[in-house]
Amino acid sequence: MGEPTLEHMDDYNTLTGEKRRTVWAVIIAGLLIGVIYAGAKTMYGTVDDETATAEKIGRIPVK
Repeated sequence: MGEPTLEHMDDYNTLTGEKRRTVWAVIIAGLLIGVIYAGAKTMYGTVDDETATAEKIGRIPVK
């Protein structure tokens, strides 16, 4: 017996009831988390007190 395929699942083409609400809840939660992350990145993404460095790394030593 192998892995179940989408064709053998009963609700492959239609989601109803609790499964439909769960799918929409996950989609909405993902969108809300993305909006919160984008807002925080916009508000706090810039650095004003950055320390400038003049040296460039030419070679990274590997042991």
